[in-house]
Amino acid sequence: MTTIQSRARRAGIAAFVGTMIEWYDFYVYATAAALVFGPLFFPSDDPLAETAAAFATFAVAFLVRPLGGIIFGHIGDKLGRRVSLVITLLMMGVATVLVGCLPTYADIGFLAPILLIALRALQGLAVGGEWGGAVLMSVEHAPAGKKTFYGGFTQLGNPAGALLASGIFAAMSRGGDDFIKNGGWRIPFILSIVLIAVGLWVRYRVEETPVFEGKVEGRKQSMPLAFALRANWWPILLGIGLLPISTGGYYLATTYATAYAVGAPVGLDEQLILDAMTIASLVEFLVTLPVAWLGDKWGRKNIMYIGLVTSVLVFAPFLLVMPSKVEPLIFLLASLVRVTMSATYAPIAAILAQMFRPQARYTSIALSYGVGAAIWAGLSPWFATQLVAWTGSVWSVIAMFTGMAILAAICTRLAPQHSDEAPVTASFAARTDTTATPLP
Repeated sequence: MTTIQSRARRAGIAAFVGTMIEWYDFYVYATAAALVFGPLFFPSDDPLAETAAAFATFAVAFLVRPLGGIIFGHIGDKLGRRVSLVITLLMMGVATVLVGCLPTYADIGFLAPILLIALRALQGLAVGGEWGGAVLMSVEHAPAGKKTFYGGFTQLGNPAGALLASGIFAAMSRGGDDFIKNGGWRIPFILSIVLIAVGLWVRYRVEETPVFEGKVEGRKQSMPLAFALRANWWPILLGIGLLPISTGGYYLATTYATAYAVGAPVGLDEQLILDAMTIASLVEFLVTLPVAWLGDKWGRKNIMYIGLVTSVLVFAPFLLVMPSKVEPLIFLLASLVRVTMSATYAPIAAILAQMFRPQARYTSIALSYGVGAAIWAGLSPWFATQLVAWTGSVWSVIAMFTGMAILAAICTRLAPQHSDEAPVTASFAARTDTTATPLP
């Protein structure tokens, strides 16, 4: 048991470090999109149009994530989880560093946004394969009864990456109002090269998962995608429906909230909202693993339900308090939103991983998460911006958030859960993967 726990810890740490780096790269882009990419790459007489255009490029990465899930899911199901994860980490790092070297619209005209979109798409391909593989690396190494906790290490990378990204931008904003706009925004992108080197070193030290070695080796599908669509189509659809708040709601509470706070008519100080988001990321980082631990004690679905209800109750006042500019409330609610979000995000790794049997599991989870993220996370900030433009009220965004939470609760209730300890029979390929096997 000691060996199992030791391997599980190494896998959990590797999943955490890798996803932290990947999400750092992702959030650096998200923060830059909210603050500076509009005027730098999509100049317009209308600031709202600039922001909407920047968020449209933000959405590009989510739209190509399903393709990344298919490509790297295939690699992960055929060659192993670790091989796929090393490739995705390298791809994300290269794309991020190159964004930091891009000339702006003022330098090369329309080629600037085209190159930005291309690199953003490359980021999306990498993340499309990264998350599912990191989840399987941590959950498949985990001992029975602790899968939600170890899956939480993968989820811990999200707030850690957000903390690094928002922290660097918060520090740079102290250089003056124009420092970030006049080239300072490039620094976080270029710094990614150091993090990538660390991540690759950590990932090379982790063994392949015992589930892949014991239950997938010798039973590999020649076409994992075809098998996933044939055997796992219903859990894949449910997985997509699980994600509105865990993915889309998260970006509404971070990326969209940042843009809403600093834009008209709210007009909050940029430094204030960056500091609030940095502290909120730290709070989420601190509570993610305890919440995942509770998932093994109380039931991962029960934690999900709690998170969905409380996130709605906190998200609404968070947006509504911003025009009042009451700083203590803004800081408090920004952190509370992230605490409630952690209850929808921490257990999602184990929930999704255990919705599929080992065969074609990487492809299935990557496809489910990739399509879900493309729909919910990729479009939510842009659609929220348009809703406010159409209705003139932030209440429309709150209503959208509430509807997303209701859908997620329904799909959580219907989601099957399987045990890796249950044997995989030879007849499995002939039946669909929709009957839940009780977890130990």
